[in-house]
Amino acid sequence: MKVVLFCGGLGTRIREYSENVPKPMIPVGNQPILWHIMQYYSRFGHTDFVLCLGYKANVIKKFFLEYRPQAYADCIVSGFGSNVELLSEPEKDWRITMIDTGIWRNIGERLWAVRDHVRGEEMFLANYSDGLTDVDLDDMVERFRRSGKIACFLAIRPPLTYHLADIDADGRVREFRSSDRSEMWINGGYFLMRPEIFDYMREGEELVLDPFRRLIEADQLMAYRHEGFWRSMDTLKDRQILEDMVEQGEMPWRVGRRAPGRPTKPLVSAS
Repeated sequence: MKVVLFCGGLGTRIREYSENVPKPMIPVGNQPILWHIMQYYSRFGHTDFVLCLGYKANVIKKFFLEYRPQAYADCIVSGFGSNVELLSEPEKDWRITMIDTGIWRNIGERLWAVRDHVRGEEMFLANYSDGLTDVDLDDMVERFRRSGKIACFLAIRPPLTYHLADIDADGRVREFRSSDRSEMWINGGYFLMRPEIFDYMREGEELVLDPFRRLIEADQLMAYRHEGFWRSMDTLKDRQILEDMVEQGEMPWRVGRRAPGRPTKPLVSAS
């Protein structure tokens, strides 16, 4: 199944990094967050990627044009670097289509720009390329396939608790309380779609606004609710949380199909 990755945004909320590299190339551990996301999909057998490039597209292109799996694996080097023996299981090969979709386009416009690359698919995956999760993708795909609907998004609990203020027009505060996460679901940026999604889109529209409204009206949009790990990288604080998890060896997003009897790591709370 093809995976469309939106990699062209400016990443304004994490500008300290994104002024030098595009947001998907910001490292988590030794690898860009984009690499972690692609590894996640690979573990479920999805290795055909369509990258919607934009801001600093040349940085992402250079990464994959010069990519060497040995740089991210334990290995033995001999012959002054001419011979490399990997000590871990080789990575799955990726097929990567890189399309420059422009700098100032929104997510809907980027998807529209690569529509010809997914039209022949029964369904395809899509991702904002800035968040990690441990969701069971096989189950999400199967439920979506059985639903017969046109689009599905990952619904998650917001990882933070906000303080909500009830304020009168004159500025008088009537109530100040913590938000109730048990009642809140937000879009987690992981999608499943059928090519019919393009029948509900108009050129220039943001994906989750008008097109999703039309899908809702036609009863063609579903949500896959996930109570497990999810974390986006919107700010430097978010990146530091993910960085700390890597340093502690807690990487719940490294999930997927496993050989029978292979142990799994316990999940890490998103809060």
